[in-house]
Amino acid sequence: MDIAAPPDRVAAFFVPQRMVYWYGRDIGVEFELLGGAADFALGQKVRITGKLGRRKISMTAVVTRFHAGQALEWQFKDAHGVRGVQAWDIEPTADGGTHVQMRDIYSFPSRLGAFFDRIFMRHAVARRDRLWLGYLKQIAERS
Repeated sequence: MDIAAPPDRVAAFFVPQRMVYWYGRDIGVEFELLGGAADFALGQKVRITGKLGRRKISMTAVVTRFHAGQALEWQFKDAHGVRGVQAWDIEPTADGGTHVQMRDIYSFPSRLGAFFDRIFMRHAVARRDRLWLGYLKQIAERS
């Protein structure tokens, strides 16, 4: 996603207290950094919770790559056994804007889950990720 805002402004939304404005905004996501930390750090555990309809969802993530203003990556496992990695890279563009690349790699714990992923989830996850990056674009460009 290309964003018409400088990288430092976009990076300001990659902190736990501001990610809720775009990451999981549609499900009312909340971040809890275990150990009471105020910001992401390498090895930091993060509990992410939200509501999808009437169902409460949660996952625990461990920050595996973090360079303030440049990159964030975590490995996660949710309550249903889905494991994966989400990563974001923030890069300046030649016109003074920012390019944000998001990668979402995951696997289901069963063959049935893998089949369900190929038929339904893969497309839904890609659509959701574009939606969330669209929220980031909106708030960064108007800030």
